[in-house]
Amino acid sequence: MESSGFQAAQPEVPQSRARWRQRLLLLAAFGPGILVMLADTDAGSIITAAQSGALWAYKMVLPQLILIPILYLVQEVTIRLGVVTKQGHGELIREHFGFGWALLSVSTLFLSSIGALVTEFAGIAGVGALIGVPPWLSVSIATVLLVWLGISGSYRRIEAVGIAVGLFEFAFLAAALMAHPSPAQLVQGLATVPVRNANYLFLLAANVGAVIMPWMVFYQQGAVLDKRLAKESVRGARWDTLIGSIVTQLIMVAVVVAVAATIGRVNPHRPLNDVQQIAGALTPFIGAVGGKVVFGLGMLGASFVASLVVSIAGAYGVGEAFRLKHSLNHRFGEAKPFYLVYTLAHVGGALLVILNVANLININLDVEVMNAMLLPIVLGFLLALEAKALPPEWRMKGLSSFLEKGTNLF
Repeated sequence: MESSGFQAAQPEVPQSRARWRQRLLLLAAFGPGILVMLADTDAGSIITAAQSGALWAYKMVLPQLILIPILYLVQEVTIRLGVVTKQGHGELIREHFGFGWALLSVSTLFLSSIGALVTEFAGIAGVGALIGVPPWLSVSIATVLLVWLGISGSYRRIEAVGIAVGLFEFAFLAAALMAHPSPAQLVQGLATVPVRNANYLFLLAANVGAVIMPWMVFYQQGAVLDKRLAKESVRGARWDTLIGSIVTQLIMVAVVVAVAATIGRVNPHRPLNDVQQIAGALTPFIGAVGGKVVFGLGMLGASFVASLVVSIAGAYGVGEAFRLKHSLNHRFGEAKPFYLVYTLAHVGGALLVILNVANLININLDVEVMNAMLLPIVLGFLLALEAKALPPEWRMKGLSSFLEKGTNLF
């Protein structure tokens, strides 16, 4: 009897091992999605969300929630393209549509990246100013750290450091709780979307541009390659992206709520164009710790991780379009052009902020609206590549097919 019981239990051993292998495979795919989504909530996005809360209170919360599945759908396509084709976004465009179209795509990436880097370094400068550090010093220190990290020749190190610093953004959730928002007003705001108001629509476009940006596509597809994810890792990569999509939008909601419950309630027309203004306006309501320390940590994490991801995406795009070596796993000597583009992007963005050229932080909303205008080009290339570069079994065949793919998360 004992022997029979022992024999009956035998098949459970390999099944248990298979389950553990599946779980490990799932977790091993995590990283690119979470990192790109933490970068998505960058300094420009935070300022846009703060403006939304100040001017429209809770009326901009619902659009943030609606953007979660849209953001996931866009980035999920990049997962399949990277894992199946083993090529970057720019490489695929050049291969299937020619160098001219690849150059157009990289041009949209360049415009988006330059605007983003200026706002990231302005955010870092603003955080430094909160504690009395001059912009030239805070931005210079950040630039040196970012360049050193980028040329270290290790994707895994960059991913680990980026996620660790990006977790500072959870400070925005604490700021929202410290603001004591009104649940009743929040529910009322969710049911009110003034789409007939031109000013609301302009800010809505800025919020869309602050959530879906060209550099996100280039980065995640390149990161999937640098992480060496296989087809068996797609389920884990989807979970990685879904969790990241939810987290980044909850952070955006937290900023909208924190400002709506304080500044938006008392002085809704107060200008909020930079970090010092936002922190200073929040301080009377949630205290010096909440206004400066908590908000400052969140902004620092957002700005640093976005600077890292944006510049890598730009270097990926240039390397892919011009067929240069473009992996973060290469040493500097093996991929000099790639690392030079990465370094020059940081230096250029830092200089624009240090020299305070035309007070560039004030163009933040215009940059986000520009991202929204570039979105059709980005989505057009994604859908075209999904149809041409992927084998039939990996393509999206209508909404029902995509929903079926989504169920593979479970």
